[in-house]
Amino acid sequence: MQAILIPVKDLSRAKQRLAGILPQEARTRLARAMLEDVFSAVARIRVRLPVFVVSSDGVALAAARARGWECLPESLQHSESHSVDAASRVCSSRGVTALLRLPIDVPLIRAADIEAVLAACPAAPSAVLVPSRSASGTNALLRTPPDLFPSHFGPGSLHKHLEEAGRLRAYARLLRNSRIELDVDDERDLRALASRPDLGEHTAAALREMSFPDAAQS
Repeated sequence: MQAILIPVKDLSRAKQRLAGILPQEARTRLARAMLEDVFSAVARIRVRLPVFVVSSDGVALAAARARGWECLPESLQHSESHSVDAASRVCSSRGVTALLRLPIDVPLIRAADIEAVLAACPAAPSAVLVPSRSASGTNALLRTPPDLFPSHFGPGSLHKHLEEAGRLRAYARLLRNSRIELDVDDERDLRALASRPDLGEHTAAALREMSFPDAAQS
């Protein structure tokens, strides 16, 4: 059984690397808008799959419950990797055989993009990895089984994941996807995102409200 896992950090402290250009209130509003766009894309996939959201953030958990998804509440967040791996073990214990981790800061994503990653799933043991735009990070990770190897997120994570797969002699497939690859880590990413005409509606609205330069008009 395939499933989707979405980890969400505390949105009240979201996107610290954008602190030089946006106050915390604006960063939180942007993170919530991106979450809505990613959640909307996941809700639109044609095959009904279990969706798990692991988070300590009340807004994220409420949005997940409203869609009938499974919530895995956290009282304390050590790191995204820790959250994803703990949640992956829970999913595995519930019969999930292949688990796709998606971040919330890829608001260009569409249902078809998610379906393409799920369709690329090889036989176990295996992993499908969608790299970041820099080809350093891992923006989507599909592992079969869900706890095949430990998670590593952030710069250099793609290489670490490939090393983990190699160590286990598991098949690893790189899948390029321009919409999933564009996440928001810094000002350059945000400006690239804001200029896109295919930006998710909630994120586009949030950028217009804060009068962010280069925000695409719809």
